[in-house]
Amino acid sequence: MSNTIHFKKIALIGIGLIGSSLARVIKRQNLADQIAIATRSAETLKRAKELALGDFYTTDNAEAVKDADLVMISVPVGASNEVAHEIANNLKTGAIISDVGSTKVSVIRQMQPELPTDVFFIPGHPIAGTEYSGPDAGFADLFVNRWCILTPLPNTNKQALEKLAAFWQACGSKVDQMNPEHHDLVLAMVSHLPHIIAFNIVGTASDLEKVTNSEVIAYSASGFRDFTRLAASDPTMWRDICLNNKDAILEMLGRFTEDLASLQRAIRWGDGDALFDLFTRTRAVRRGIIEAGQEVDAPDFGRQAVLQHAVPKTMNGSDLEKPKPD
Repeated sequence: MSNTIHFKKIALIGIGLIGSSLARVIKRQNLADQIAIATRSAETLKRAKELALGDFYTTDNAEAVKDADLVMISVPVGASNEVAHEIANNLKTGAIISDVGSTKVSVIRQMQPELPTDVFFIPGHPIAGTEYSGPDAGFADLFVNRWCILTPLPNTNKQALEKLAAFWQACGSKVDQMNPEHHDLVLAMVSHLPHIIAFNIVGTASDLEKVTNSEVIAYSASGFRDFTRLAASDPTMWRDICLNNKDAILEMLGRFTEDLASLQRAIRWGDGDALFDLFTRTRAVRRGIIEAGQEVDAPDFGRQAVLQHAVPKTMNGSDLEKPKPD
């Protein structure tokens, strides 16, 4: 990663996994003279200060963005309107305002009317993460070789767009652009639907566990364990994603339900050819993801290396089960 971009002040609103990872990579790559950190939780802010993630700390979002050249908003998408309203009057003329939310149409709808016309609002979404949350969960390499999707609005300032793209590239990301509606449809398929399925499967197993006296957990095979990783994600974030991208999610759920019914029929009627064709096709998708550099062909998907970054050695098991407030 080369340092091709620099800001005098970057304000980070929200210091969970994404925000704290940004803080770490901004420091490592010397992308700003000053990092201001704001979060609603005094306890989380205290922890961010203990970790020395920034230079200025506050629970007041408006205070954090004063004189900031770049404002990165890393909060659950349902809070976007409130944050935009809070910071609007304190934004510097010419500042770049962006976010990291997994839905874009709803974020634009919530934020654009609140923001002044003399700033550059460029929504974005780094497609990177783990199931952990809070300031301890972040690590500087989170964005390396991962895509960041920018969804610029009509008539977006070209220089501001190039500057934001350069920032994400300096963080290690590959950058692409989409219109907001297309982004939301794509993410409904590649991210939102898998998480929803995982939540549902693990929820079903949780009900079954009451009947089987912990056998579901005791004898969990790798497939179920992988679903639990997704299902351990921040419930506030995923509640907001479902509520704010419901049309695209419902469309993908409808397609999934139809395909699931076809699979059910193949199993019921012993259609081995149909089953083999499906499993062959899906195996090829996995190989394609590995070849694209978006996964590694290693045991446990290579996640042990990620966990060394994402989970502090002092963190105990009970901490891992409780998402920390952002």
